[in-house]
Amino acid sequence: MPERSSQHIGKDAERLALRHLEQQGLRLLAQNWSCKRGELDLVMLDGDTVVFVEVRYRQHTQWGGALASIDARKCQKLILAAQHFLQRETRWANHPCRFDVVTMDSATPQLNWLRNAFDSQ
Repeated sequence: MPERSSQHIGKDAERLALRHLEQQGLRLLAQNWSCKRGELDLVMLDGDTVVFVEVRYRQHTQWGGALASIDARKCQKLILAAQHFLQRETRWANHPCRFDVVTMDSATPQLNWLRNAFDSQ
């Protein structure tokens, strides 16, 4: 049987993250929302807070794993995409927002949810 592509593995990770977040009471607003600025894996609502969730899975951890793959450049891309989302989806523009990260590594199969992982400043 052929190995699964990284794209399929990434989609599986997103599905697991979505299920976990929904079990924690968050509600899905958008999935794989894209614009010219980038893509938002999950946009969720936590109470009245709009949550932009980046889902990261890493098969190999030799370069620091899933969390280490979110550098300043990636954060900036997510912030720009989130701003674009709020400009297009104006009903959410006046809600508080935060950026969360959900990580999974093959070495430790557990899901890690980091709330408020970085600021938009």
